[in-house]
Amino acid sequence: METIILFAPLVGSLIAGFGWKFIGIRGAQWVTTGLLFLACAFSWIVFLTHGAEKETINILRWIESGTLSTDWSIRLDRLTSIMLIVVTTVSALVHLYSFGYMAHDDNFKEGEESYRARFFAYLSFFTFAMLMLVTSDNLVQMFFGWEGVGVASYLLIGFYYRKPSANAAAIKAFVVNRVGDFGFALGIFALYLLVDSVKFDDIFAAAEQLSVTQITFLWGEWNAAEVIAFLLFVGAMGKSAQLILHTWLPDAMEGPTPVSALIHAATMVTAGVFLVCRMSPLMEFAPNATGFITFLGATTAFFAATVGLVQNDIKRVIAYSTCSQLGYMFVAAGVGVYSVAMFHLFTHAFFKAMLFLGAGSVIHGMHHEQDMRNYGGLKDKMPYTFWAMMLGTLAITGVGVPAVLFTLGGIPLGFAGFLSKDAVIESAYAGTMGGYAFWMLVIAALFTSFYSWRLMFLTFFGKPRGDKHTHEHAHESPAVMLVPLGVLALGAVFSGMVWYNSFFGKTDQVAKFFGVPYHAEEAHGDDKDHAAIDTRLAYVAPKQVQSDADPIVKVAGDAKDGKDAKPHYVLAGEPGEGAIYAGHDNDILNEAHYVPKWVKVSPFFAMLIGFAVAYWFYIVNPSLPKRLAESQRPLYLFLLNKWYFDEIYDFIFVKPASALGRLLWKRGDGAVIDGGINGLAMGIVPFFTRLAGRAQSGYIFTYAFAMVIGMAILITWMTIAGGAH
Repeated sequence: METIILFAPLVGSLIAGFGWKFIGIRGAQWVTTGLLFLACAFSWIVFLTHGAEKETINILRWIESGTLSTDWSIRLDRLTSIMLIVVTTVSALVHLYSFGYMAHDDNFKEGEESYRARFFAYLSFFTFAMLMLVTSDNLVQMFFGWEGVGVASYLLIGFYYRKPSANAAAIKAFVVNRVGDFGFALGIFALYLLVDSVKFDDIFAAAEQLSVTQITFLWGEWNAAEVIAFLLFVGAMGKSAQLILHTWLPDAMEGPTPVSALIHAATMVTAGVFLVCRMSPLMEFAPNATGFITFLGATTAFFAATVGLVQNDIKRVIAYSTCSQLGYMFVAAGVGVYSVAMFHLFTHAFFKAMLFLGAGSVIHGMHHEQDMRNYGGLKDKMPYTFWAMMLGTLAITGVGVPAVLFTLGGIPLGFAGFLSKDAVIESAYAGTMGGYAFWMLVIAALFTSFYSWRLMFLTFFGKPRGDKHTHEHAHESPAVMLVPLGVLALGAVFSGMVWYNSFFGKTDQVAKFFGVPYHAEEAHGDDKDHAAIDTRLAYVAPKQVQSDADPIVKVAGDAKDGKDAKPHYVLAGEPGEGAIYAGHDNDILNEAHYVPKWVKVSPFFAMLIGFAVAYWFYIVNPSLPKRLAESQRPLYLFLLNKWYFDEIYDFIFVKPASALGRLLWKRGDGAVIDGGINGLAMGIVPFFTRLAGRAQSGYIFTYAFAMVIGMAILITWMTIAGGAH
């Protein structure tokens, strides 16, 4: 079953790409989509039935050279099964959605129908590469999938190849990601140098040893675990569009909207988060690297949220939202709560894919108009799209009932983003003692609420703006585009509540879900150290049910009040035992449940403030945003121009590189190379040719005299040379 999940998209891609002339355009669409739905169904079966145990499925012997052995294998554990359902579910729905969205594309000439087969082939190829990445059992196999999704994203972003802007965006994405991938490759090289293996099990077993090993890198000696963790994160920065290497993501909106939903909302951009969580056994021994991950993630969340406040292209608003939400995931991973990072990745896939596909439905109904300033009043024209995007907005802004007010069976009530985002913010507070990361995330939550509701108000409410003819012919999308929205809506509403305890429940619940060993400890009162009284290993084997009579469960002493007999669990085991790993002093998952009440409600109030300001700006007093932009012109332009990162990079990197290229072209290639060859061919050679021509007098005695002189010289040289020997 697992091999079918992996190879079904590849088979579909090959059939659609090379065999569409035999099966037709519709046949190519149905084959690729059908195989994706098959992979999706099997992925859900694996997720729901496989459990938390780790399994390795060998496919073939791949690269073997000396001590390097990189068998192509599927590593199946809880991290893998989570990513399988995320990738295949979103991809299958995007394939189906594309039936309607790509039916008649104005970017291609009449009768040029093969573009659809090519588009579906690219989608399936991307899905295969992503599945290879998340099922990898070693870093070389992961890097192969990593580069595969990079190639696929290049092809899909530049799919409208007749548009110069699309070509430029594709090249930009490719180049920026190569910068990050170089860091990733250096990390792999360093691991192979020190561990003599690229297999995850071998790396995890050596993680603690790496933390006390020094490595020479650049200008000095560094801790090996810190350097490798940092280099791997550089790769994650590029793929997951974190600050500094983020500039490609907004421009990637030049591709078709289904591409934005598939690559830049739910799958490829989460590969960096998956990498950090997969390498958690190494990350836990690199506190400085994880501190940097936390800082950069929080900064990215804030930065992208500020830029999203003023963007006018509907897809760019959602793109910056993606960039911001990825920052949340990295903060959770940086403070060491990897289950929460995966929780937000999981819920985000549903509501963000739905928002992108909903935006595509609006663009489709508005004849490819993407500027929100030309929308307005579309609620009645596109009711299904409106309600889908409303659910997505409620999810991303974090609408729900705070846990301090009401829970149902210990589970807060709310949309998916409410539960996962609050889990990240509470973990950030516990992990940084209410420091920089916590406040950046709370402010980003406020901004997220504002720009999300701004998008809804500008698009669906108020009076129609822009071209009157476009508004008159605005229409709802066909059913084939609306069905995927309905399916994703289920995930946006229920996924957080259904899997809350699995990702952010008590430590023992999370440990069982991820197959991690744990043991019980006791602490009295508000003792944060939780002094251990019973360290008997309580490893929960896959599918093993712990009986109520187990003495480990009946440890006396509550972690907070010391009144009732309640155990306090901490994650245990060695690196590699389970899908994720937490160091023995990492109790943030437990501490996050006991943060102050004001911390728990802070995202809720941030959401309310953002909603209130957006309602005031765009419903009550629509002229206010323009007046504010004019009165605060420098700040408005600063945000509108994305903090001028593109301009700074253009000044520092692009223009000097172009100048160097012109210098090498004009002076090097033109003057030196071309000039040298032309001078030799047109100057020196003709000169000696003319000299040789003058020797051709036509008289026999001249030639005889030259022969005699030559023989005399030859005999003299041979006599001298022979005598010397």
